[in-house]
Amino acid sequence: MIKITIRQMQYFEALAQTLHFGRAAEAVGVTQPALSTQVAEMEERLGCRLFDRSGKTVRLTEEARAMQPRIARILEELRELETSARRGRIAMEGRFRLGIIPTVAPYLLPRALPELRQRFPALLLELREAVTGALVEETLAGRIDAFVAATPVDGSGLVTEELFDDRFFLAVPANDPGFAAPPVPPESPALERLMLLEEGHCLREQALAVCGSVKPTAMANYGATSLTTLMQMVAHGLGVTLVPEIAVASGAILPGVRAVPFAEPMPARTLCLAWRRNSARRAECLELAEILKAMAPASDRPGEMQREPNPAEPEDGRPQLEQRAAQAQPV
Repeated sequence: MIKITIRQMQYFEALAQTLHFGRAAEAVGVTQPALSTQVAEMEERLGCRLFDRSGKTVRLTEEARAMQPRIARILEELRELETSARRGRIAMEGRFRLGIIPTVAPYLLPRALPELRQRFPALLLELREAVTGALVEETLAGRIDAFVAATPVDGSGLVTEELFDDRFFLAVPANDPGFAAPPVPPESPALERLMLLEEGHCLREQALAVCGSVKPTAMANYGATSLTTLMQMVAHGLGVTLVPEIAVASGAILPGVRAVPFAEPMPARTLCLAWRRNSARRAECLELAEILKAMAPASDRPGEMQREPNPAEPEDGRPQLEQRAAQAQPV
């Protein structure tokens, strides 16, 4: 009789996801030799090779590819069994794997994490930051429990709970005379200078939708990987970009940048929490959604939003990148 252990399946799952023995061992909290030994023993018991180690990279064999979804289902059933056994004791206890998109994580988490820590001291929250498509795939595969993203979220096997609307502002150079009298109309020629995140970020598609009939031409061959990078470029007069209210309200607007409103009705995205249909953690997901709803930015502030000036900044409002980088040494 073939006997493979739960531990071996967990190691297999980690290696299949990372395709790197070192990272897989780190993910499951063991040494690399220990993981390699268990994988080799699993291969011996199954009578087949699961990973091709002949080159510089690790690749799944055909047998492993066929086995991967079945092992993922088994491990997810075990996780749900553990969750069900905890039900009725302490809400949101133990490990909870939460995904979140990059244009939300830096602005929502600083407020949400202290609240969750205070309410649920026994909660072990594991965070995964990725674009929406990757989070959908990982949730359906059972590798994360829930994720925060902007609607719509594709995936027939998912349930979503709306959190709040997040209005869009236009981040512009602080001293640009073209924005002396906001709001910005949706047909403004300034949107031709719009800089975008790279392909895969939902904020890119939302920005293009805001533009309407105006075609962005600025930095057509460039896609930034973060909103902070785009705002640095705005501060240096290279263009304009779309910034969500959750970022503005958190004080993330950089020196030399203003966030000016669009004309009413202001464009917005709706953030949601999504989880797998029939998940054993449905009640916890709903409880988490209620907590996150309270993190909505205040939407009753009229007019433009602007970072308070720093006396140490140059008069033209542009950030001193080199000086700040020198000051931001690890402690």
